[in-house]
Amino acid sequence: MDGLGRRLRTSLRLKRGRGGPAQDHLGEAVREPERTQEHCLPSFAGGQHFFEYLLVVSLKKKHSGRDYEPTITYQFPKRENLLRGQQEEEERLLGAIPLFCFPDGNEWAPLTEYPRETFSFVLTNVDGSRKIGYCRRLLPAGRGPRLPEVYCIISCIGCFGLFSKILDEVEKRHQISLAVIYPFMQGLREAAFPAPGKTVTLKSFIPDSGTEFISLTRPLDSHLEHVDFSSLLHCLSFEQILQIFASAVLERRIIFLAEGLSTLSQCIHAAAALLYPFSWAHTYIPVVPESLLDTVCCPTPFMVGVQMRFREKVMESPMEEVLLVNLCEGTFLMSVGDEKDILPPKLQDDILDSLGQRIKELQTSEQINEHVSGPFVQFFVKTVGHYASYIKREANGQGHFQERAFYKALPSKANRRFVKKFVKTQLFSLFIQEAEKSKNPPAGYFQQKILEYEEQKKQKKSKEKTVK
Repeated sequence: MDGLGRRLRTSLRLKRGRGGPAQDHLGEAVREPERTQEHCLPSFAGGQHFFEYLLVVSLKKKHSGRDYEPTITYQFPKRENLLRGQQEEEERLLGAIPLFCFPDGNEWAPLTEYPRETFSFVLTNVDGSRKIGYCRRLLPAGRGPRLPEVYCIISCIGCFGLFSKILDEVEKRHQISLAVIYPFMQGLREAAFPAPGKTVTLKSFIPDSGTEFISLTRPLDSHLEHVDFSSLLHCLSFEQILQIFASAVLERRIIFLAEGLSTLSQCIHAAAALLYPFSWAHTYIPVVPESLLDTVCCPTPFMVGVQMRFREKVMESPMEEVLLVNLCEGTFLMSVGDEKDILPPKLQDDILDSLGQRIKELQTSEQINEHVSGPFVQFFVKTVGHYASYIKREANGQGHFQERAFYKALPSKANRRFVKKFVKTQLFSLFIQEAEKSKNPPAGYFQQKILEYEEQKKQKKSKEKTVK
């Protein structure tokens, strides 16, 4: 894996998130912004291509004959007549992907059984654009011992539930023949990505089964289409999830440990999604490849996932103020110690009360996502939902945020203490910069919840006056 690791370190030049110089080495570059939330990827109204590439990544023996190296063995579509700059960009992208499809090292042996794994990764290009790799790792069709391979769909669209269903269709066809997969993917590539709440239906022929119609529906509430909270709830208690949220809000270093790639990927996406409407703007690697484990020694904020097999390496690394989460046992192996004191006590209680209500009644992933996300969105509504009133605009529409007046407007001392810290984070800074530049009134799910909260406060005041 060392050779591939070296190639990867020179294949991507990721740039600093706030105008800093580009980095030549991925070991340094991964410390820069890599964001996966739907709201910090481009906003897709529909009509875009579903994906850029379908790749098959297989394990091939090195020339030394001992270890294996992940290699792209199929690419669809093949791009021809690319300009020199486009060709170089494609080579950088394709050179990085194999390592993230097999992040667990180069020691493999042929297997007769292997549980399928679904996971994802994020790559940031030179121009700051982001691409997501949706992966399904499984044993190829056949008999006898064989090595797993990965089907990887590269897309700039953050919609994990939808792509998981697409991977289900790919897996179903892979059991028959590679040749059956590609007509399906060609049909998908020709279809337009649906708008929120809309469905696209594909027609696909499968030998011995005939023609099938496959419906792919995009969630109506697009701010949750990139996440599934079920794994996080299965691994951790509400109190632990709240402490992870508190650490993330103050942009600390968080490491998740788990055996499976699927668990790591789903839990880290869920943790980042709790920050909506804010975007994690620092190092973000759902599954850290073995050759990049020194990322955990980084002095800047990060949120990363590490497989349990590398636990000792991580524990032995020099780290400062890290929250180390063992997803297998539902414990914190390391912590700063103040995680329970970061958020205002009253608002912490509100979140825990909301999470505990009717949780056993929820059945669909959409219901679970809304139930878990809601209290955290409400937390930001109560603490910073008044931000728009403290952006003063010039005649040309350019806004200027009045920070001191903003946090002094909060009547609660505990809320004020928290917000004074939160406004200094890059999470809040990037959010406010966008709000200052925007000449249109704020819109979207967060603004909707702010308006609902303001209306509730008005009604409460009105009732109190009536009682008096």
